[in-house]
Parts: sequence; structure tokens; C-alpha cells
Amino acid sequence: MDEFLKKQLFQETRRGFLKKASLGFGSIALSSMLGPTNSFANSLVSSGPSNMDVSGILNGTHFPAKAKRIIYLFQSGGPSQLETFDYKPALAKWHAQEIPDSVRGTQRNSGMVTDQSTFPLVKSIYDFKQYGQSGAWVSELFPHTAKVVDDLCIIKSMYTDAINHEPAVMFVQTGSQISGRPSIGSWLSYGLGSDNQNLPNFVVLLSKGSSGGAQPLSSAAWGNGFLPSHHQGVQFRSGKDPVLYLNNPHGVHDDDRRRALDYIKDLNSEQYSLWNDPEIQSKINQYEMAYRMQNSVPDAVDVSEEPDHIYKLYGEDARKPGTYAANCLQARRLAEKDVKFIQLYHTGWDQHGNLPGAIKSQAMDTDQATAGLITDLKQRGLLEDTLVIWGGEFGRTSFSQGRLTATNYGRDHHPGCFTMWMAGAGVKPGMVYGQTDDFSYNVVQNGVHVHDFQATLLHLLGMDHERLTFKHQGRRYRLTDVHGHVVKDILA
Repeated sequence: MDEFLKKQLFQETRRGFLKKASLGFGSIALSSMLGPTNSFANSLVSSGPSNMDVSGILNGTHFPAKAKRIIYLFQSGGPSQLETFDYKPALAKWHAQEIPDSVRGTQRNSGMVTDQSTFPLVKSIYDFKQYGQSGAWVSELFPHTAKVVDDLCIIKSMYTDAINHEPAVMFVQTGSQISGRPSIGSWLSYGLGSDNQNLPNFVVLLSKGSSGGAQPLSSAAWGNGFLPSHHQGVQFRSGKDPVLYLNNPHGVHDDDRRRALDYIKDLNSEQYSLWNDPEIQSKINQYEMAYRMQNSVPDAVDVSEEPDHIYKLYGEDARKPGTYAANCLQARRLAEKDVKFIQLYHTGWDQHGNLPGAIKSQAMDTDQATAGLITDLKQRGLLEDTLVIWGGEFGRTSFSQGRLTATNYGRDHHPGCFTMWMAGAGVKPGMVYGQTDDFSYNVVQNGVHVHDFQATLLHLLGMDHERLTFKHQGRRYRLTDVHGHVVKDILA
């Protein structure tokens, strides 16, 4: 029998075994953890597939890191900077007047205002006050965040290349407007590896805003792209099964599961020796991680022992699984267990109309829990090495989309300027960085491009964004492909 036929028969035998095993641990059981890849897995250990890899490709950092982990509170839909942190009193004088062509002409508008014949400027319906020693202006919608403003580094001069939701989310999360690139969390997992081999490096938590009308989110935002599949974000769901199909099927004992995994690993090892495909090693890592997660995940998500004063800090919504507040509390627990990158997505910030009412609902969903997370991390000493980020994919226009009335208005997408903030490890607290013009339409000082933001995140974790690369289809890619600089002014 020739060698090629032997390989084919081995393949069929292996497929038959896996098809008939019926232990519930195949592709369905790992569907939330295994992502497609078409590249070589050069972050895996070279000693063979029997080892569980928890180290990153760098085997350390390029320079001393300020942060050990990140909690990224992504406000999906594009929060209006004019109703949150970018106070523009000059708009009161211009209210209901046409935006000057010299201002509007500096930025492109989305297709949703193509048929609009008038573009009246609109002041925020909500008041602003200065808070803390920093004197930062904060909207009345965020009274809890105002109390921790001296822990925040508020960046008012963010800007992006994308004007529609999907490309803009992809851009801020992956560095490209086109799906298929690795997300920030995947890059961190690839570069730095794991600090806790019993939990994923990269965990995703989702919540839906009470204002309704949320834009859909693609899992590509937390995908591994062309990186090996074990760097993909793992979504934790609310309810009794945070990771689907993780538990043993009825009647299957842990010892049986362990034996089955050992047999599968042996088969995969044999397959690896024949084909030398590093993605097989990645699959072995995923199986082993999932097995350990059977014990580690229930403990990580169990909030039954959290005291009442913690729920008072985060708000009563923290008792309701799947809410933004519950996910913030969950993020703190995962940070305590050294998960490297924890990404919260909260949808519902897309207010083309009825902005005053909708953004008030969004603020009520998020304000107390966000401030509670900062306070909780700080009192536990975790804020010293945890970087917390708040922000969306772009800002909103200073002119009204649709009809402007005394009590109602909307705002269109605006990539030209928006506000984000950071807190914790490595950034200056109580700082306001960058400025926009009187209309919050253009950046006029210290602009921070999305790639600059990404380069700064990697720097805070001890990585040079130009040196963390992955070779794919003949060239080396990076998160900040192909520009970006570290915003050194905000570094502590």
C-alpha cells in the first residue's frame, strides 16, 4: 500500500471515530471557542502538540509594562460627545441656526442626511458642570461618573476613518474597516499569552441598552482573524451555561471525558506528525482549555457570595444577569483572576432621532455601574495594574438630523471627533486631553487617531506596536497597520 493511501485511510478512520464518539465535545461543543484560520500558528510551542501553550510569542514584553490587563467598556452605536463629556456653550448662541458651510464642509456626512435640506445646529438639552480637582466638564446624565472624574483621563480629540457602524467598530477593534483582521484582545493573547491557564485570555460580555434600536454586532469584532484560533475571544453568556456545551452530557463522567480527550489528543498528535499543521496544536489547546474551564468558569461567574454593599456600589441591575451592571461586576471578578482582556459591549447608543430620551436611558443603564467598577477596582488595589477604557466607534454631529423641536432632536454619525476615556494603569488621572472647535465638529488640538489609541494600549502593556507582527499571505501585519504613534502626553 503506498504512503498516500495509508494517509487517506488514517484520515477516514479518525473521522469515523470522532463522528461516533458522541461525547458532545466536538465542533459543536467548542463552537464559541474555535475560529477559522488560514495561517501558520507560529505562536505555539515547538515542543509538540502534547504541551499546553500559555506563553505568548514575545515570551515577555518589549519593555516594562504599566498594565497587566484591560477592561474595555465599548459603548456600541456611537455615544454623542455633546451629551457626555465635550461641553460646548457656544452652541447655545448658534442653536437652531444653520451650520456654516465652512464648518460642515470639512467633514463628510453619512448617506442618512443626503436628502436633508437644512442643517440646524443644536445645543445639548442637558446641563454640564465641572467636577473634581481636574475641573472636567461632565453632563448631568452621568452623576456617578462625575464622582470619579479625577481617576479618568478624558480624550476629547479622538477621530476615525469610518462613518458607518460595522466598518467603524471593525476599525477601532481590529485596525481595519474590513472584517477578517485580529481584534485587540486576540493580538494581546498572541503577544503576551495567559496569566491564568484555566480561563481564556480574552473574554467577551454583551448587554443590550434599554433605549432599543441597537445596531447588530458581528462576532468578527472579537475574532482571531488570521491568528491561530485559540486567540479568539470567548463569549460568556448570562444564565446557567456561560459557555455553551461546556458541561458534560448527561451520563458522562469526568473520567470518561478525560479518557476521550486523551484519545483525541493522541489522534491529533498523529495527525500533526503526518501533516505538520500547527492549527492542530491550536485545536489541542482549545480542547484542554475547555476541559479546565469546566471547573474554573462556574467559580469565575458565581456572584452569589458578593455582599450587599457591592450591589449598592454597582446598582441593583447588577443582580440581573446579562445587564451592563452585571457584566461590570463580572469584569471585576475576571480581572481578579488575571484574564488579560475583558471586553464589554453595550448596544443602543445610535440616536439618529429622539436623542434626549434615548441617551438618558443609556446613561441610566451604564453610569452607576461604570463608576462602581472604577471604585471597586481602586479599593481592591486592582486599578494600579488594570486599564479601563470607555468609548464607542465614532461621535455624533452638532447639527440636528431630522426635525429640530424644543424638546427633541437627533444626531448623525460623525467620525471627525469623539470622546473616549481611560482610567488606571499607566495613564494620568484627572486629565483632559485634546480639544475640538466650538461646534465639536473638528479636532483643533492634540488629535488622537484610532491607530494612535491602539498603539498606546499596546505600549501600556509593554509592547511596541511596530514590533508585534504576524506574517500572513506574504507580508507582516500588525494591529496599527500601517501607522500610529504612542500618545506619550497621557502616560503617567
